[in-house]
Amino acid sequence: MIHTMPSQNVIEQIQQQSSKFHALPLEINRVVVGQTHIIRYIINAILCGGHILLEGVPGVAKTTMIKAIATTLGLSFNRIQFTPDLLPSDLIGTLIFNTKIHDFETKKGPIFANLILADEINRAPAKVQAALLEAMQEQQVTIGSHTYPLDAPFLVFATQNPLDQEGTYRLPEAQLDRFLFKLHVDYPTLYEERQLLGRSLDTNSLAHVLSKNDIIEAQKLIQNVYVDDKIVDYIVSLVFATRKPQEYNLSSLAPYITYGVSPRATLALYNAAKAEAFLQNRYYVIPDDIKYVCHPIMRHRLHLSYEAEADNINADSIITEVINSVPAP
Repeated sequence: MIHTMPSQNVIEQIQQQSSKFHALPLEINRVVVGQTHIIRYIINAILCGGHILLEGVPGVAKTTMIKAIATTLGLSFNRIQFTPDLLPSDLIGTLIFNTKIHDFETKKGPIFANLILADEINRAPAKVQAALLEAMQEQQVTIGSHTYPLDAPFLVFATQNPLDQEGTYRLPEAQLDRFLFKLHVDYPTLYEERQLLGRSLDTNSLAHVLSKNDIIEAQKLIQNVYVDDKIVDYIVSLVFATRKPQEYNLSSLAPYITYGVSPRATLALYNAAKAEAFLQNRYYVIPDDIKYVCHPIMRHRLHLSYEAEADNINADSIITEVINSVPAP
């Protein structure tokens, strides 16, 4: 892998395009109070073309946040409520017989949008999850014998409620791995909750800050963000510390980890760190960029043992220990 410093022209383009994204959180905060880091991670995911799993109790503005982002970016948005009786055709569409032309016509489903909010994703059965997985991974869906590409950018924001587990299905590991970030959406602070009163929650009142072309242009520029070989080694070391903790003086963690994060986590760290550098108006990645995106990238990919559960050890505490133990360049 060759990592080359971008030209002066590309550096100027990165800085110019990056400054456009600074107005985005300000506009979103006209409707959404607080959740600064969540919004920043979501913008990062959009720049990486990655999907997000949002976990939080009802009423913490998960849907409002995604709607607000779709409006400010001028992207099409569909919300799909996942239920146990949902069928793949309810998601992707189906073939309907047209009596006038005596042939089947394709009726496209709600998956055909730029931003999809899959509400309570863990309530849908396996066949629906499989249909969604094709869309997430391949950016396409198959209806009958035809395959239809999905509009770019295509992003799935899935929500799940950590409290109400009755009538839910465990998400397949392969599908969990497809999510770039898993974000915990917490309650607002006392000050933020006070600000919420009297605030308009109408996302239609928000201005279009950026266009679809701005996103596509930014995604191309991010590929030119410089990553030093020492930074690459640091990313790989963080990943391997979750797989072979003994080799990184983390023997105490070994009983708690069944198996470490996947190679997709390595790619996610690399790409999300570049997007973070871009959002910080930088054309090069620093270790702090990687540390910032590490928890939401690794927490759903790290598989813990029963011993970890018994000792009340969660994925975040293990990731923190890994970050503290692996020396940064």
